Amino acid sequence: MPNQKPRIMVIGTGGTIGGIGPHRLDYTEYAELGEKFKIQQSLDRIPEIHAVASIESEDLISVGSPAIGPKEWLILTKRINELLNQADISGVVVTHGTATLEETAFFLNLTVKSEKPVVITGAMRPPTAFSTDADLNLIDSIRVAASVDSMGKGVLTVLNNEIHSARDVYKANTLRVDTFRANELGFLGYADSDGEVIFYRTPTRKHTLSTDFDVRNLSILPRVDIVYAFAGSDSLLLEAVRRNKSDGLVITGFGSGTLPPGMLATGADMAKEGLPVVLASRSTAGRTVITPRITKLGFLVADNLHPQKARILLMLGLTKSKIHDYLQQMFTAY
Repeated sequence: MPNQKPRIMVIGTGGTIGGIGPHRLDYTEYAELGEKFKIQQSLDRIPEIHAVASIESEDLISVGSPAIGPKEWLILTKRINELLNQADISGVVVTHGTATLEETAFFLNLTVKSEKPVVITGAMRPPTAFSTDADLNLIDSIRVAASVDSMGKGVLTVLNNEIHSARDVYKANTLRVDTFRANELGFLGYADSDGEVIFYRTPTRKHTLSTDFDVRNLSILPRVDIVYAFAGSDSLLLEAVRRNKSDGLVITGFGSGTLPPGMLATGADMAKEGLPVVLASRSTAGRTVITPRITKLGFLVADNLHPQKARILLMLGLTKSKIHDYLQQMFTAY
């Protein structure tokens, strides 16, 4: 049928977007209470969605996003791939807590095997509160998932009327609704007030169908830890990672990746022992780059990925190879 509406599957995983607070002025306690609407209850709040798409829904998990990690990522990406393999499903929307939304989105960006739109959304204010952003973010995400212009752009996030690439987006504010940003690179477009979905940019780094990663047969991912540098930090936490025999490490340095002497020496020793060690920055913008000294010390560099995303890319890279040059090229390509 030429006028048939796109079929969109909405997957609920919990988070603030489904949170139930004790009263309308509660913006914090709901998270501690842990009560949540099911995804269909959230959809029932906005009947306008049925003019946009044919909607189906399922609750995959129902937790706050601090409880989401590699195990849940594998469950989610496998389910999304199953759904997108169905010819009559046009796209998928995932509701998610904002605390780790950027990490789940980036993992999906690297492991979903379809050019169909996958959109991750959440909320900063629960649906039971005054001025909630839950309903608007959900309908905007459905609009974006239903738009043919969203095809082939990788996994997207939609909050506060803004469309971001999962690779670049990060949470920048603890409570404001405009918390999700993309550094100096900018967001991709708008899910705008007139109901239009407008793109101005498209991601160029490899994603979805163009990645090397296939997690269909994986039940566990390599363990990669993150250690942050701070004024006066030493080798204490690095030694803990070493004793744990973790599979990889991201060291988060100052500025362009500089480290206190104790961390630098221990990190270099770990790299020489064969542990993949990625050097990232605790700055929110800019690249860590390869220099002769970094090459001599055996470090990998994260390019402009934030530490939490460098960790995810290294976890997936280690499912393919431990070879230094392969892993470094991966950070250049993704």
